[in-house]
Amino acid sequence: MSIIQVTDLVKKYNGLTAVNGISFTVNEGEFFGFLGPNGAGKTTTINILCTLLAQTSGKADVNGFDCLKQPSQVRSSIGLVFQDITLDNELTAYENLKFHCYLYNMERAKAEEGIEAILHVVGLYDRKDDLVKKFSGGMKRRLEVARGLLHHPKVLFLDEPTLGLDPQTRAHVWEFINNWRKKEGITVFLTTHYMDEAEVCDRIAIIDHGKIITCGTPEELKKMIKGDTIYLKTEDDKAAGAEIEKNFGIKTIKLHDSICFNVEAGDKFIPKIFDGLKTAIFSVNLKKPTLDDVFMHLTGREIREDNNSSRVGETLRLRRKKG
Repeated sequence: MSIIQVTDLVKKYNGLTAVNGISFTVNEGEFFGFLGPNGAGKTTTINILCTLLAQTSGKADVNGFDCLKQPSQVRSSIGLVFQDITLDNELTAYENLKFHCYLYNMERAKAEEGIEAILHVVGLYDRKDDLVKKFSGGMKRRLEVARGLLHHPKVLFLDEPTLGLDPQTRAHVWEFINNWRKKEGITVFLTTHYMDEAEVCDRIAIIDHGKIITCGTPEELKKMIKGDTIYLKTEDDKAAGAEIEKNFGIKTIKLHDSICFNVEAGDKFIPKIFDGLKTAIFSVNLKKPTLDDVFMHLTGREIREDNNSSRVGETLRLRRKKG
């Protein structure tokens, strides 16, 4: 049974279309992922589903409630962890959670019991009376996840929940989320551009420029690419790409420090590269298709390119404002 239903959803800002007529469903208890670069429409979609934005057109339902017409019922059904930290640094961990209980009108006894239990689960009970401003980034993120789950929501929305965290802290956050999901049977809706996080989703929708390009399980998506992916570093990648296309009729994708392309049988094709390329080859790497390769196959670029470009653009905008 679907717990999220989105039909022909559109969101426009000043003539720009951020979400362009997307439709999808998320099943109850499913771990669903939105995979795409910055600016693809992931956060805008989540904000609509969490009633923080009103769509331009289309329909979005969460837990049987219309996001536009029944926002209060939707909000009581969901938990949300934002990209940026939204805790009050001048309150303690306990006080941040207590304030959340007030917002959700939780009974005093259940609130106290829930706060104590969730702080034990995330390993912060011994720090419950410490001001949040003294916490590390990982501790703050664990507290935010705990806050999102405190009122036992039907759906937990995670918008780039581990952005900026070190690998060890990311692993701890995901261990907690997965354990809670198995225990409570909740639905998790994740947006990310980390491929390793997307790999563990039950299903993934790849979104780019406001449109869903494809949707399926990680294995289904990877099967879209037949054969193997070859990564090639050369003396002149642009020239090597042109040679490969001319000699073998294969289009290559330019990466930040190499090129890649797909062939049916990579082990048999590699010797042909050495025989057919005049450009000096520095290294060859053969891999089975990954979600990175799926994204590149569908869009013609790396997901990192857009993330880096977005950060550069934001830096330039900030510099203009300061100047």
